[in-house]
Amino acid sequence: MMDWQDYLDREQPRFVAELLDFVAIPSVSAKPENIADVRRAADWVAGRLAAAGAEHAEVLPTAGHPCVLADWLHAGADRPTVLIYGHFDVQPAEPFDLWTSPPFDPEIRDGRVWGRGASDDKGGMLIPILAVEAMLKTRGALPVNVKFFFEGQEEIGSPDLPPFVAEHAGRLQADMIFSADGLQWAPGQPQIVEALKGLVSLEITVKGPRSDQHSGMVGGGIANPALALAHILAGLRHEDGLIAVEGFYDDVIALDDRTRAAIARVPYADADLLAETGAPAVWGEPGHTTAERIFARPTLDVNGLTSGWQGAGTKTVLPAVASAKITCRLVAAQSPERVFDAIRAHVARHCPPGVTAEVTRNPGRADPFLVPAGHNASAAAAEVLTDLYGVAPYRTRVGGSIPVMTTLLDTLGVHAVMFGFSHGDENLHAPDEFFRLEEFRRGQSAYGRLLERLAR
Repeated sequence: MMDWQDYLDREQPRFVAELLDFVAIPSVSAKPENIADVRRAADWVAGRLAAAGAEHAEVLPTAGHPCVLADWLHAGADRPTVLIYGHFDVQPAEPFDLWTSPPFDPEIRDGRVWGRGASDDKGGMLIPILAVEAMLKTRGALPVNVKFFFEGQEEIGSPDLPPFVAEHAGRLQADMIFSADGLQWAPGQPQIVEALKGLVSLEITVKGPRSDQHSGMVGGGIANPALALAHILAGLRHEDGLIAVEGFYDDVIALDDRTRAAIARVPYADADLLAETGAPAVWGEPGHTTAERIFARPTLDVNGLTSGWQGAGTKTVLPAVASAKITCRLVAAQSPERVFDAIRAHVARHCPPGVTAEVTRNPGRADPFLVPAGHNASAAAAEVLTDLYGVAPYRTRVGGSIPVMTTLLDTLGVHAVMFGFSHGDENLHAPDEFFRLEEFRRGQSAYGRLLERLAR
C-alpha cells in the first residue's frame, strides 16, 4: 500500500495545477461586481472537498457571501473531532499596474505561485484538503474525525459569521480547531501564534459651511474643517506615542514576564523593521519594545484623509467637510464597543469651535483573541512543527485580526490554533502576492502529521 506521503509526492503536479485554477477565480468579497465569483469559489471548494473524499460537502448561504461545510466522521467516538477553518475570498488586487503578472492569471516563477490569494488564503486552505485526500486515498480512513469550515467573507471582517456559526453550531462543534489561515515565522523557522488583535473601524467627519467656500472671501471669518480635523487627530496621541484617548487603556491586560520573555526571544530587530518598511525611525508607545508594540499592544492609526481640492494645481477653497478613517487594533481584554465610545467622547470634548464633528462606526467587529497558556491543541501543533522543521517554534503574537476566531470561541467554546504556512513577506494584501511551493508541500505533510498526532 502506498504511504500517504508518497501519494502527496506523486500528486504534487496536479495539486499545483489545481491551486492555479483556484487562484484564477477573482473571489474579491469587498466588490459587488465579484459576488458571483465568490460563489464560484465556494462551489470550487465544495467540489474539491468531495473529490478528496470528504462527505456532506455543501455551499450554505449567509446574509452575504456563502460558507462551505464538509466532514469525515468515521474515526470513532473515542477519537477527537477536529475542525479546520480557512477562507476562499481575497483582497482587491488594485492597483493592477503594479503587478508583474495579472493577479488572476496566476503563474509559477522561481518556485512560487504568483497571484491574488495564492498565500492568503487559497494556498493555505487547500493544504489540509490535500492532506486528507492523501490519507483517504491510501488508507481509506483518517486517524481522527474531521470537519471543514471555509468562509467567503473574511477579508471584509466576516460580518455574517456570528449568526451563521450560531445556527450551525451543532455541525461545527469540535474538540479542537485549527486555522489554515496563518503564518510561519520564516522558511525554516516555525511559530505558534498565541494571540491576535481585535479591530474597531470608524470615521470622523468634521463639517463647517454648507459648501466649499472661496478662501479669500471668507477665510479667517469661519472655521476651516480640515484644520479642525487636524487638531482633533493630533490630539488622539501624545508626541511620545501614548494614545491620549481617555479610558483607552482601561481594559488592557499588561504583559507578564513570561510573555515579554517569549517576545524577546523572537529575532525582530528595529533595523530589520526599518529596512523592510523604509521608515526613518521606530516610534510608538513608550515603555515597550518595538516587537511588543507590534505584537501585543493596542494601536490607533489614521488610514485615510479626505478634504477639499486634491487635484493638480491650486483651487483656493475653504472646504466644507473633512473626514478621516481610523482603525484601532485591540488586545485582551479590550472591547470594540468601549473603545469606540471612548474615541467618540474624546472627539466631542476636543472638537474646536465653529465646526461640528461626528464619529461613525464602520460595519464588522473583531475581538482580541488570546490562547491560554498550556493549551492542548497548541502543544500538539508545536510538537508537529518541531518535528517537521527540526527547531522549536517561536511563541509569538500577531497584530492582525481574524474575526472568526473569537466567533468560534464565543459560540463553540474552543480556542483555535493558527496552523498556516504563509509568510509575512509574501505580499499579502499587496501587489505581486505569492506563495512558496516548498511551503505548500511542507504544509501538506504538517497536516497529515498533525492528524496522526491528535489520534494519540
